[in-house]
Amino acid sequence: MGVEQETRDFFIKIANSIAIVLLWMIANVYLGIYFGLGFFDGSPSFKNIIYYIISLLTLYLVIRYLVKKWKT
Repeated sequence: MGVEQETRDFFIKIANSIAIVLLWMIANVYLGIYFGLGFFDGSPSFKNIIYYIISLLTLYLVIRYLVKKWKT
């Protein structure tokens, strides 16, 4: 494998990582702000709790995927 191919693969890995993180962020901002799930009135409702649990779970999965991807 030549230097150009290694460099290209490295930049593709960077672009894919940025895209995955941005997609996760856009989805969470959309659900949190547009549907109001990120805010609570006085105390959190069941919808807010489910939103934050799913958000943290998907964050864990994204981080786990990125760690595996960058170890190879």
